[in-house]
Amino acid sequence: MAPIITPRIPCSIEQDYNQAMVGRFVARYKEAYSGLPKAVWMLAGVELANRAGTMVFFFMTLYATRHLGFSLPQAGQIVSSYGIGSLIGAYLGGRLCDWVGAYHVQRISLGLSGVFFILLSFPESFPAVMILMFLLGASAEALHPSNLTAVSQLCSPETRTRGFSLSRLAANLGLSIGPVVGGYLALINYKWLFWVDGVTSLAALAIFQAFFSTQAGPPASSRSEDRVPSKSAFKDRPFLLIWILSFLVAIVFSQLFATFPLYIREVYQLQENAIGQLIAVNTVQIVVIEMLIIHALQGHDPARVARVGALALCAGFALMPLGRSFLYGAFTVMVWTFGEILTLPLLVTLAAGRADQAGQGRYQGLLGLSFALAMIVGPLVGTWIYNSTGPDRLWYGCGLLGVVLAAGFTLLIAIMEREKA
Repeated sequence: MAPIITPRIPCSIEQDYNQAMVGRFVARYKEAYSGLPKAVWMLAGVELANRAGTMVFFFMTLYATRHLGFSLPQAGQIVSSYGIGSLIGAYLGGRLCDWVGAYHVQRISLGLSGVFFILLSFPESFPAVMILMFLLGASAEALHPSNLTAVSQLCSPETRTRGFSLSRLAANLGLSIGPVVGGYLALINYKWLFWVDGVTSLAALAIFQAFFSTQAGPPASSRSEDRVPSKSAFKDRPFLLIWILSFLVAIVFSQLFATFPLYIREVYQLQENAIGQLIAVNTVQIVVIEMLIIHALQGHDPARVARVGALALCAGFALMPLGRSFLYGAFTVMVWTFGEILTLPLLVTLAAGRADQAGQGRYQGLLGLSFALAMIVGPLVGTWIYNSTGPDRLWYGCGLLGVVLAAGFTLLIAIMEREKA
């Protein structure tokens, strides 16, 4: 019997096919971000530098407990003090744009952040660290709303959405770079984290000043103060449910900044650089596939998509106690990152769908408040459960909360369908 010969695809044809696939993939991204003003790219660079500075935030729990000798509840309070400061900074950052301009707010934010980062390397007393973390949160988080305001004012209506997307991409790249670099710096000396972040912020300020010194600031907002939304968000029952669901999702997500690094270090027995690499898996995954997934799901019910996402987000954290290796940890990160991609953007879409044109800012502001409050409450609750009942039970609790969230989204779907009927 003659042997069966399987035809081989010539190597050159296979290579051409692979190159064409890569070329089409790259072309989609280039097309999405072409035609934006140079100033918007510079603002994206500032956002990248600002988010890369979160390397301190990712390792603050370990720094407080292992280097300064604070208790775990005290470490949770330190992280929460940053959250309180960020709540104030985000609000003031937006308000100050109307008074002094978005460019000036970013200059103030970068300058103060650089100083506070460096100052944080000196104190070893609990009250001093708490105060500086609060001031750092207020100054650093003031940059985000002012940066987006400037992008909005510099872009035309046709390119504004792409400008925001570029800013989000820069933020995620910063979140990817920061923890990786921070992990290696922590192995040398934790204090290097503060100095590198401080110098980076001050260098970004110098570049920002050099680029924008010859340009006028963005025009003041043209939004009329007498525009009143047709309905109150506080009387909108579906939106209030969305707010609660957003708060619970953010409580789970906040563990990434509080108990996740501690668990990986103490239970998985991985070094700080490995913690940074695991966090980088999250942000790289977002940068590479989030826009593609969101585009593919266009036209689907956002509440139903978010229900699946919330389950995946909580399941990813709940799977953590079942393994101990770096590769398994990376797998769990990929699971909850997939859930994050399906949940966080869709919550914003759901909130926007509840508001009329005049009420968009109010609704999105309240939704942002749910995240800011969760970043204060989440670390406190998470570190308390971690310390009191055991690390594994915290993550199993996240899994149970996923079931609660799924039920909440099911209720939201039913309420919104009754409204349409």
